Amino acid sequence: MAVTESAKAPLNTLRMATGRIIDTGTVASTFPVDVELGFTPRYVRVINLAASSAQMEWFEGMSDANAWKTTVDGTASLITSLGITPTATGFTIGLDTDVIVTSEQVAWMALG
Repeated sequence: MAVTESAKAPLNTLRMATGRIIDTGTVASTFPVDVELGFTPRYVRVINLAASSAQMEWFEGMSDANAWKTTVDGTASLITSLGITPTATGFTIGLDTDVIVTSEQVAWMALG
């Protein structure tokens, strides 16, 4: 059996940012949302804080607009569109309708 592993050396300083978004209008008109951090994240987590509590996570090396999504019933799946996309100065949150719901608050955390 062959094992392939890759790791990145830790950064001298951890860059971490957190925030919340609530959309009281029609989410389809305001998403995707660009979040400006001032750094490129290596990990992003977005979670719906309402009853649905669906969440998505993006790890460095994943493709743009992808994420691991977990729904309230515990089902996890890889989504390949409407997920999270890193940028040079932050990330974009796509309009996955399990996570992004009109008038429900989402929290995010980014590490770089």
